[in-house]
Amino acid sequence: MIYPIKTALVTGASRGIGQAVAMRLAQDGFYVIVNYAHDLQAADDTVELILAQGGKATAIQADVANEVEVQQLFEQAKAIHGRLDLVVHSAGIMPMAKIIPSSLSAFDQVIHTNLRGAFLVLAYAAESVENGGRIIALSSSVIAKSFPAYGAYIASKAGVEGLVRVLANELRGRNITVNAVAPGPTSTALFYQGKTQAQIESITQLSPLERLGQPEDIANVIATLAGKEGSWINAQVVRVNGGFA
Repeated sequence: MIYPIKTALVTGASRGIGQAVAMRLAQDGFYVIVNYAHDLQAADDTVELILAQGGKATAIQADVANEVEVQQLFEQAKAIHGRLDLVVHSAGIMPMAKIIPSSLSAFDQVIHTNLRGAFLVLAYAAESVENGGRIIALSSSVIAKSFPAYGAYIASKAGVEGLVRVLANELRGRNITVNAVAPGPTSTALFYQGKTQAQIESITQLSPLERLGQPEDIANVIATLAGKEGSWINAQVVRVNGGFA
């Protein structure tokens, strides 16, 4: 019997958590579509890392907040093997901005990328993923902390969690699970951006484990949700944060 090749699309897979997820899924036997927005070299580097480990992958560009590009992304991804079994939506931005009038442009930017982007990716995933497949979106455990200057980011990720729960119900009857994974502070370029060393050390101590998460910590949980072990987990937000929240 010839089994179909499992195909996974990971948005924002050129770096950080998305890259770790792409590499882990390739190790688990998925052909991985490495989506990126701007940095082709970083995406190609991710593909090369996967190929060096014996996996299979290709890079496809798309801005997740651009409807035309997202539509083309899914068409191209599905055309490779004629099917799409898993979508992991990891792409996002996290600029710091207080809730003041001068921050409106930053708010609009975050909502455009993180929430509109999630809506588009989830919408096309719902149309494209095979029955019995998986859809996973990245949220954030910082939702539980209400840190100053995180208002726009928290608002965007709270919206993502709402979309995930609704989509799980809309896909009733297709045996597709839809979940969110909410990492705590994780050692990525996105986390370090704009923070002083003192801020980094302070946040690190908030977890009882007294360390930052590693991208692989998050990738391991996503791999579980994507595998047969995750078949009975649906419409949930899995908080992967070492006790941070």
